[in-house]
Amino acid sequence: MSYLDNQLNAFKSNLTSVSHKISKKRTVGAPATSSPPPASSQLSTSGKHELKRKRPEPSNVVYSQPADTGTGKNIMTQVTYAIEYLKSKGTEQTLSDLLSYLSLQYTADEYKRTITTILRTHEKIEYDPSGCGGQGSFRFRPIHNIRSGEQLLGFLQSQTTAQGLNVRELREGWPGAEEAIRKLEDQGRVLVTRNKKDDHAKMVWPNDPSLAVPIDEEFKNIWHKIRLPEPGLLADELERAGLTPTNKARGLKVKPKVQEKKTKKARKSGKTTNVHMMGVLRDYSHLKK
Repeated sequence: MSYLDNQLNAFKSNLTSVSHKISKKRTVGAPATSSPPPASSQLSTSGKHELKRKRPEPSNVVYSQPADTGTGKNIMTQVTYAIEYLKSKGTEQTLSDLLSYLSLQYTADEYKRTITTILRTHEKIEYDPSGCGGQGSFRFRPIHNIRSGEQLLGFLQSQTTAQGLNVRELREGWPGAEEAIRKLEDQGRVLVTRNKKDDHAKMVWPNDPSLAVPIDEEFKNIWHKIRLPEPGLLADELERAGLTPTNKARGLKVKPKVQEKKTKKARKSGKTTNVHMMGVLRDYSHLKK
């Protein structure tokens, strides 16, 4: 037993010495091993992001159409500004005036040639190569080529119908149309209808002075002395005179409907089909009423 006791004591001593060594290693290595947990978490999160598949960004490229460089839109925008400028001026302008207004006097020559070609052939622009002393002039082209009161009167008198002229169409190429129409109206040379909201001229017609018939003052006084009934009593006065007011629907006489008596139609006899029983069946057709 002494031998076994010695072996047990030796094992216990070895066990305690090994445990002391392990505890020392843990205490010494603890500061170095304190940072790995966040590093491991970063690796796990970065790994998750890397595992996610990146979707390709959608492309709006239409391969059947030419590439949109923005140059064409820019040119047409400048053309629109030039048309509005010519409309507001109402007079002839040179190419240098338009380029100066559009701030294009220092652009490339190719760009200037392109916008000049568009302006010369545009449907809303009149181009005169000999205008402005041979420099070439640009002018807004309105629906009606009317720019003065005399031109307006000539146009109205040349019409074969009594259709009026829309003043809004005149203002498009004639900025001073409103003032000129008011002067002609005061002179009695045109007839004008106006908007109730802003009193702007809406339509204009020629006024023929030969149709103006002078009326005596005595007749005018008699006319103004006639007193009309009040609006509420006007309908009663018309009915007393045997007239029907326009705001009252006329009663239509409805004929009474006469109900027609329904008569029974005689029943048509069909063809005799029981030929094989002619000797057995009896004929009662003579008793039918």
